[in-house]
Amino acid sequence: MKDIMIMNVKKIALGASVVFFTNFAFAQTLQDGINSIDSDKFAAAKTNFSSMIAKEPTAENYFYLGNTFLRQGEPDFAQASENFNKGLAADKKSYLNQIGLAAVKLGKGDKSAIAEIQKIVTDSREKDAEVLYRAAEALTLFEKNNSPDLAIQYLNKAVERAKKDVPAYYYYTLGDAYRLKRIPGDAMTAYDKALPLAKNKASVHTRIGTLWMAAQQWQQAKTSIDKAIATDATYAPAYKALAAYDIKYQENAKATQDLINYTKYADEDPYTQLEIAKLYFTNEDYANSKAILDKIFDKIDDPIKFKLRAYVNYAAGQYAEAKQNMDSFVSKAEKSRVQPADQGLMGLIAAGLAKTETDAAKKSALQAESQQKVALAKAAKDETLKWDMELAKINGGGASQASVDAGPTTPEIEAAKKQVAANAQDSDALYKLANAYQDAKNWNGAILTWGKMSALLPDWAPAYYSQGYAYQQAGNNDAAKISYEKFISTVKPAEVEANKQTLAYAYFAVAYLEKDKDLAKAKDYVAKSLQLDPSYQDAVKLSAEINK
Repeated sequence: MKDIMIMNVKKIALGASVVFFTNFAFAQTLQDGINSIDSDKFAAAKTNFSSMIAKEPTAENYFYLGNTFLRQGEPDFAQASENFNKGLAADKKSYLNQIGLAAVKLGKGDKSAIAEIQKIVTDSREKDAEVLYRAAEALTLFEKNNSPDLAIQYLNKAVERAKKDVPAYYYYTLGDAYRLKRIPGDAMTAYDKALPLAKNKASVHTRIGTLWMAAQQWQQAKTSIDKAIATDATYAPAYKALAAYDIKYQENAKATQDLINYTKYADEDPYTQLEIAKLYFTNEDYANSKAILDKIFDKIDDPIKFKLRAYVNYAAGQYAEAKQNMDSFVSKAEKSRVQPADQGLMGLIAAGLAKTETDAAKKSALQAESQQKVALAKAAKDETLKWDMELAKINGGGASQASVDAGPTTPEIEAAKKQVAANAQDSDALYKLANAYQDAKNWNGAILTWGKMSALLPDWAPAYYSQGYAYQQAGNNDAAKISYEKFISTVKPAEVEANKQTLAYAYFAVAYLEKDKDLAKAKDYVAKSLQLDPSYQDAVKLSAEINK
């Protein structure tokens, strides 16, 4: 009897240990996959979850694999849906996979999915913290299709259900939800709560850094990103954030190194590489963007690849190739994925094609298409590109580095160039360089340098005026007009008196450039010029001419 009792105890103990170690192994493997997603290692995450499915083809495992395709830089809705449907085949009541399919609908722009997610959560009776969390995650994944209020509600309940074992990523997502609501204080509080719970503090520091960037608090952003890299020098998203910081300050060489590090510490998943190609494009590093895109082009099914290639073509002035690729994107992508920026790009491409078109009727049609499509992007308040300025560059010829290098130089230019190379954020050096280019009548050099000054000090109005003057001297009147208008709109009320003479000229210049296109605007602007300086003779003469 005693031996039987001992044997049964051993069996029970052995059984319990097997269950414990199985669950422990599962939890560890699941956490590995979650960590890989957080580290932008999507190929590793897919391998991880595929391995879990091979061992146990459960509904949950199919959900985690499907969700990886939603979380990557450019969602793959087809692959995500396929795995969610397999999960429902394994368990038709799987709340997680139901949420996954609703998330796919939401990502495609169908906002009825929000009500679907609400119903799924209600059906689950809100007992499972993971279901609540994944519902909230789905409601925060997509920048233009989301419901942050509902996400916050579910996340707070998920935290309650999890009790003492709240995962750090519950708080990450809560912070993301508050960011969508543009409540940075509450977002920071959520990230602060995640910090002591996170095994990898770099993840939290990076999120805090990007939150500071969104608030345009650049020094705090840099401090947080530096903390992330100091905590874990292999955490790829920190380098992605650092690249965005360096791109902001036009530190192109540093941004390129950041992207090299990002590539080094992320993985070779084609969609991650696509994200890197996009970042290189933003950094105006078109050669690297093209090189990466060419390497992965045939490995990606998503039509987004055609759009990115079109941008690269456009930047290179290859308008026919750009049109071909945009046509491929529009024909293959779902309609909901064609954004106002895409319409704007097609408008710019049409303008580029019109420039060399010899058939009068075709040229006119392309110009009309250009105006109509660019207007769509502007009406949507899209800022992917500076639409009017891009049009002006196409029509009047844009300033390129090659044209700057081909222009005149002086010892003053060369000395200032060295100062700027040593510190691209040295506004005094940029000011000296821009003026040196102007003194040498290297107008393209002045145009580019004043542009860098505006990027560094966007609220400093004189840079826009000086760029307008340089454009005017270079013969690009449309671009000059845009720069003058930017100067006028940037001068603050308290600065009007100090900028009176310059404002009078800017108003006059726009009036002069508009007199044959928009007479009403020309009359309004020349009146404003004379209001600022009644003795300004050029404005007096123009006013008399257009008010006959």
